[in-house]
Amino acid sequence: MTTIIDYGSGNLRSVQKAFERHGVIAEITSDPNRISEAERLVLPGVGAFSDAMVAMRDRGLVEPIQQHIAADRPFLGICMGLQLLFQTGWEGGRNDGLGVFAGDVCRFDCSNDLKVPHMGWNEVRWREGSHVSEALDRGVQDSHFFYFVHSYYVRPSDTSIVIAETNYGDTFCSGVSRGRLLATQFHPEKSQSVGMRLLKYFIDHV
Repeated sequence: MTTIIDYGSGNLRSVQKAFERHGVIAEITSDPNRISEAERLVLPGVGAFSDAMVAMRDRGLVEPIQQHIAADRPFLGICMGLQLLFQTGWEGGRNDGLGVFAGDVCRFDCSNDLKVPHMGWNEVRWREGSHVSEALDRGVQDSHFFYFVHSYYVRPSDTSIVIAETNYGDTFCSGVSRGRLLATQFHPEKSQSVGMRLLKYFIDHV
């Protein structure tokens, strides 16, 4: 059973359908008790950092998510679900995140003529020795193209958790992992066959 957290953001059904294509039952819920009992937890999301944290606090979801991660149970964060893991978000002022990782979430620099949001397909380069890359292509490739939609990116204080990077003007962190936690800035559920292989990796190995 995969439990997908509903805190009022969009894109939940596409994530659910992606897991169902692998024959996995995927439940969408905002019930803190169901989230506390989850075997495998997924935190997707789009929108604003501060709004997401307010919505999760109002629904009583923060503590169950933190406890799930602290117990090292399988967890997947997607897009906003990556950003919310960090201590501080700077969208509309300073906002506290879940605090799983030290670091902050900052907006792309518009001074270099980049279009913000960063939207579309971009290359994800896996760190050397990444088990994710090996699982996707049996070690043949060290990079893949995934689909992104975001205006902010994470800056981890501890770079040892970074497993993937992407360039958009500058190089930014596009994936982190620790224990049985995996989180990506890109959207696997929108990334066609390579995205499906990444979800299969999460189901089978994380």
